[in-house]
Amino acid sequence: MSNPKVRNLFVYFLIFIAVVTILMNLRQNGGTADNIPINEVASAINEGMVERITVSEDELTILYANDRIATSRKDPSLPAPEQLISLGADPDAVAEVEWVYEQPSDWASWLVAAASYLLPFLLAIGFFYLMLRQAQGTNSQALNFGKSRARMFTGDQPTVTFDDVAGVDEAKEELKEVVEFLKEPEKFIQLGARIPKGVLLVGSPGTGKTLLAKAVSGEAGVPFFSISGSEFVEMFVGVGASRVRDLFEQAKGHSACIVFVDEIDAVGRHRGAGLGGSHDEREQTLNQILVEMDGFDTDTNVIVMAATNRPDILDPALLRPGRFDRRVVLDKPDVKGREAIFRVHVRGKPLASDVDLEALAKATPGFVGADIENLVNEAAIVAARRNKRSISQEDFEEAFERVLLGPERRSRVMSDEEKKITAYHDGGHALVHHYMPHCDPVRKVTIIPRGMALGVTLVTPEEDIWNMTENQIKDRLAGALGGRAAEEVALGEITTGASNDLEMVTKMARAMVTRYGMSKRLGPMVFGKKEELVFLGREIAEQRDYSEAVAEEIDNEVRRIINEAYNRAKQVLIEHRDELDTIANHLMEKETLERDEFLALIGEEVPEQSPAEAGESSQEETNEEAEGGEVPSTLDLPPAPAPA
Repeated sequence: MSNPKVRNLFVYFLIFIAVVTILMNLRQNGGTADNIPINEVASAINEGMVERITVSEDELTILYANDRIATSRKDPSLPAPEQLISLGADPDAVAEVEWVYEQPSDWASWLVAAASYLLPFLLAIGFFYLMLRQAQGTNSQALNFGKSRARMFTGDQPTVTFDDVAGVDEAKEELKEVVEFLKEPEKFIQLGARIPKGVLLVGSPGTGKTLLAKAVSGEAGVPFFSISGSEFVEMFVGVGASRVRDLFEQAKGHSACIVFVDEIDAVGRHRGAGLGGSHDEREQTLNQILVEMDGFDTDTNVIVMAATNRPDILDPALLRPGRFDRRVVLDKPDVKGREAIFRVHVRGKPLASDVDLEALAKATPGFVGADIENLVNEAAIVAARRNKRSISQEDFEEAFERVLLGPERRSRVMSDEEKKITAYHDGGHALVHHYMPHCDPVRKVTIIPRGMALGVTLVTPEEDIWNMTENQIKDRLAGALGGRAAEEVALGEITTGASNDLEMVTKMARAMVTRYGMSKRLGPMVFGKKEELVFLGREIAEQRDYSEAVAEEIDNEVRRIINEAYNRAKQVLIEHRDELDTIANHLMEKETLERDEFLALIGEEVPEQSPAEAGESSQEETNEEAEGGEVPSTLDLPPAPAPA
């Protein structure tokens, strides 16, 4: 009875039997009629209260003059009138009563009697059977506790192919060989080539690791088993290893196929790093994965694909050749990759004629596939909210700012004094960024609150930046301190609005000294060694491998770099004080300045640009709220150099 429909019909049948049994018992017991002795019937006849008596074998049904109904039983050996007369009833009164005689058939009596005994018996058997099935289901669940929970996709009708993946062309080229291995393994076996056991997809969150694994399965047309690394771990010891065994048994039965383990770092961390000891449930699961990937059975065409954004914490035995033979890196896409991703996600969406996907790609450096998908979806939502039939460039601009900074908070009431402080703060950011030779151009300045920010200065790099020079970092430090410097130069006092800027420049300046060797006094050295616990997967401390004297020199160098940047920002604002006042006054009046308006205010020619570049950015300077709320900044540190 595994079919749910059959099981439900059986339950309904039992309910029907229960209802019929109850009704028959009520009928057998006379329903709502009273059961009285027969001598009371004789007394009622003498009093003239009885109108009709129905005789059915030895049972009497008495109908009183007041419509009352009662039942009684007579002696089977005597007719009912004679028995009532013998009990004292007046013969004349008995004759006046209407007598009705019923002759029930024998088969009906037998059926009623049989049903009255059989139906309760069937009802008891049915409930006992249901209880037995439930107990068996519980035992079956207990036995299936160690079974794999992987979801299998047959591959007959692929929903994702390489055409649905963009921005990772090198990764797709690497994985096309895996597709050929799965389609034509004989071509490689004839030359003595070994089919790779595993492919590890490494990349930042949102770069498309899971999507790429599904595309490999769709291209190869083979079964695809998908499971998360956390699904192997349970509170009971040995369950994870049992699920691994069951997963690979299923995979071998569907060879050739792909087994995809998402977030493998949940079970693949360094062994011996557990907080409670070196032998825990994760290690048993990892040991079983190692055995299955490099066991004695080498004839099955099962390729294991795994995804992680923390390859540094994986166990070395998992990464050696013979297990994960290939490591495919999915980096953040460049401008051409972002444009290709935009084209994938706008499929089927009505776009207005002014939409420039190339400009959008240039305006979103650092965005990964998930970010771009979210941006396109937000633009569609904005267009629908405005009752449009197509998505315009303006909708993309609004969606970009909503994703990056949050929605506008026009309902927030700001005093004239707060507007003035915010206008000078963000005007200072904009001016210093504009006059620093290595800073990115200003795209937009606004004092409309967004998210946790009171005001925003948006700047956009003209091209992707993978390395930063010392002069670029110093100019960015000056631009970040432009808001604080403008408050001091124009208002004569400072506020708490620059707390996020100060935190950022301090971090950048210290990295220049301790990480990038950009201090002439201390030289090209790295100071401090970061420590992290593999089990936790994040930094917990920084080991000081230098003396107190060196620490003091580091602090002095950090202070010197920040002070120099601050003085440069102040010098720019002092020299262009009139422009600062003009920008601040326009911001207090209009609240927002686009790029062409900003350049016109400072007396410079507006360069030709695409419509998208006027309101897009990837970096921002924010004036923090006085309440102390923190605003995330995208002026991140430059990427650390690769180890030699």
